[in-house]
Amino acid sequence: MYSVIVVPPACAHPDGQITIASGEDLTFGRRETPDGLTIAHEGVPRIAGTITAQHDFWLLTNRSTDQTYVVENPEGAGEHIKVAPGRINAPVAFEFSRVVLPAAGDLLTFDVWAPRQNFTGAEPHDLPGSATTPAFTLDRTKRYFAVLAALCEPRLRGEPHAPTPAVDHLVQRLRPTWPTVKRSAVYWNIDYLALKLRLRPGPDTAEPGRRANGKKETLASLALRFDLVREDDLIVLASPAHEGCG
Repeated sequence: MYSVIVVPPACAHPDGQITIASGEDLTFGRRETPDGLTIAHEGVPRIAGTITAQHDFWLLTNRSTDQTYVVENPEGAGEHIKVAPGRINAPVAFEFSRVVLPAAGDLLTFDVWAPRQNFTGAEPHDLPGSATTPAFTLDRTKRYFAVLAALCEPRLRGEPHAPTPAVDHLVQRLRPTWPTVKRSAVYWNIDYLALKLRLRPGPDTAEPGRRANGKKETLASLALRFDLVREDDLIVLASPAHEGCG
């Protein structure tokens, strides 16, 4: 039974995809091989690497002597892993992955699809003692959450390297659902989020409520790293105006 599907660069038809059964290998590189993935670019090593299927994940071996490969999760808003030169059998657990190969000034990519991951059910554990305190407490009906969603939106929309939006852009983005929004209100909510999520104040806080670049980046990175905002949450930017801040 096939467990991993490799989609070559510029593959536009399912017939061009390569399927690998669990335990099988696929070699990729510039050298043409009958059972491998050929990437015809002068900057790609003749044998660039190997993909090994393992049930619901896969392993990547980087056979380059000097170039790091990157495996991106296109659905993860910037989530990625780095595979150093010579690294053998680096595990990749993304369901949908994009392998990025630097090649003589170009960035070449191909996709790898793994099976859907399995998760345990949300069964309660009847253990004595107090309940676990939540790591983060966010109310998705409040305006501060809409501000956080707007901060994360560019990366959640498929631009993993996008800078965090400027405050003026946030005001414009929030106005359809928050007609009275002002720059001061956005600054206030950014400060409130930094306090609520227990972010340590940085040197950019010398003027409270105004120098928010560092806080915006930190808030977006934290929210995306721990899935505090997901793509489904962007609906708050298209729904009726939210309640007050706190």
